[in-house]
Amino acid sequence: MRQPLHARAAGILVLAAALAILPACSIKTMAVKTVANTLAESGDVFSRDNDPELVRDALPFALKLYESLLESVPNHGPLLVATCSAFTEYAFAFVETDADVLGEAHHDESKALRDRALRLYVRGRDYCLRAMDVRFHGIHDKLLADPVAALAKAQKKDVPMLYWTAASWGAAISLGIDQPDLVVDLPTVRALADRALALDESWNHGAIHELLITLDSLPEALGGSPAQAREHFTRAVALQHGDSPGPYVALATGVDVPAQNRAEFESLLNQALAIDPEKDPSNRLVTLITQRRARALLDQIDARFAN
Repeated sequence: MRQPLHARAAGILVLAAALAILPACSIKTMAVKTVANTLAESGDVFSRDNDPELVRDALPFALKLYESLLESVPNHGPLLVATCSAFTEYAFAFVETDADVLGEAHHDESKALRDRALRLYVRGRDYCLRAMDVRFHGIHDKLLADPVAALAKAQKKDVPMLYWTAASWGAAISLGIDQPDLVVDLPTVRALADRALALDESWNHGAIHELLITLDSLPEALGGSPAQAREHFTRAVALQHGDSPGPYVALATGVDVPAQNRAEFESLLNQALAIDPEKDPSNRLVTLITQRRARALLDQIDARFAN
């Protein structure tokens, strides 16, 4: 039941009086934490947008806002995860995807974009690792030494943190596959994704399965398995009710290109393009961006397959 106006006014006066006797730094910290809590809450204000260019222009400001707030509340776990996810999404949607659209016809520009995307992924990963240390003090070194044991205490509520740590780290490795200092961490990425899957395999409509399509598309020497990638594809499509182009693009690029399966590559990308973005309005922007990538991949198909 709503309070009477006079009761709510009295409450506000009491709060104002309490704030007045606090040091200014405490008031500032409280205010920053309030904003940080709001920003860290999940929402779809960006993902449901139908104008990718509007979001492209807005996100850099948001990223710097998150970083500015973290200067005041450096151990705010939810904001650290939100910052990690924001850097990862921006790098994929508006940097790496731009490189894919340009293609090898613009080799130098594409390479510069991929190099930048790699730096952004690492930047995002580092925020997630800070969040991991806030949640499990001292876990960083344990993650590298024995990731499965280090993650044993993780709970279902930790799945977003596990996912974004794996996603940012895995994306960095995929672009830096020739860099031993990155590739050596692949078992940690796999352990993060596997633990998230075990805790909540349907989280975010199958996003973990979609991530595992990419991880299992790596060479077998790095722990990949095309057969398992296909299993994760099937499960991701089922959880998403076929409304997301992501699994189709992931399987096409991850499995069909190395296998030189041109027919399935075309079929999967055409299925991705046939999806109506309005079928899942909460992920409208993600669909539009992924379809942009799918279209570019089809346009450049001859560069990926032998004649």
